[in-house]
Amino acid sequence: MGKLDRYIGSSVLVAILAVLGIILGLASLFAFIDEVGNVTDTYTVTDVLSYVALTAPRRLYDMMPMAALIGCLIGLGSLASNSELTIMRAAGVSIARIVWAVMKPMLLLMAASVLIGEYVAPPAETTAQANRALAQGSGDAQSSKRGLWHRQGDEFIHINAVQPGGLLVGVTRYRFDDERHMLSSSFAKRAQFSDNQWVLSDVTTTHFRNPGKGTEASTEVINEPTQAWDIALKPELLNTVVMIPESLPISGLWSYIHYLKEQGLNNGRYWLAFWVKVLQPVVTAALVLMAISFIFGPLRSVTLGQRVFTGVLVGFTFRIAQDLLGPSSLVFGFSPLFAVLVPTGICALAGFWLLRRAG
Repeated sequence: MGKLDRYIGSSVLVAILAVLGIILGLASLFAFIDEVGNVTDTYTVTDVLSYVALTAPRRLYDMMPMAALIGCLIGLGSLASNSELTIMRAAGVSIARIVWAVMKPMLLLMAASVLIGEYVAPPAETTAQANRALAQGSGDAQSSKRGLWHRQGDEFIHINAVQPGGLLVGVTRYRFDDERHMLSSSFAKRAQFSDNQWVLSDVTTTHFRNPGKGTEASTEVINEPTQAWDIALKPELLNTVVMIPESLPISGLWSYIHYLKEQGLNNGRYWLAFWVKVLQPVVTAALVLMAISFIFGPLRSVTLGQRVFTGVLVGFTFRIAQDLLGPSSLVFGFSPLFAVLVPTGICALAGFWLLRRAG
């Protein structure tokens, strides 16, 4: 029975990995084509290739449930087309045993997916965004197309890029008085977090004398190799703020959710991303269960093309349901957990019902 389990599991696993490779390749190709339109003298094709490669782990993580669904339909469907499932059933192998044989390699894939989503994709995504911002911005604030704006007191701050390890590149600060007259503007090439404080490097500060006061205005430019910078933002928080919730690790989402709560700010979008990531293994298992039920039910004797079409259709329908319920939970105020569980529960119940009919 162990050999039979390994045979079923390997057939499904190979199919899932093949589908995952194809989907990831297509998604990376489309990302490359989309990004090529932003190529400049400083942001070259090599930079685009680096960006696409660094963001590939995030795409792989996002596509795992869809790949598991389609791959299971193809792998288990090929066994059904060759009458191997029929022979197994005639030999007394139960449907539950076949389901477990399929789920065992899925447990490894789901564990690998969680590790990628927690430890590989977020730092790679941070590096990709930082490198792109640096290449497109040429290192100064005026030409930067991306970055982070932040306000602390009377100072408005723009950061071109946030790199892992507490390094900021291209920090521009504008300070205003109570009448919104600019008092000073400052640009630092880098900022490093060291000894629990930020230290700016290569700082150029322009002070505006008598701005908007009806007297002769003047400016004074001061260059400093280093300068201490008093700001409440810590590197961990900055790495969270500059990334979209869907790209953050579960631990980062949990920390930022509670930070927003302490500040009295809305954290619904981050709760939604948190539950999507936490429940992704459950979602994957529900889709695989539905795929198995299709093989023993309506897709038992159809062609490979029909199975692929059905898998893509079910996968997109599930994704659309999630994409509709998720934002709806933020608008209408019901729990994001409910928005994630409803389509997952429907898939799981449909799979159990079809398997029960087939048994």
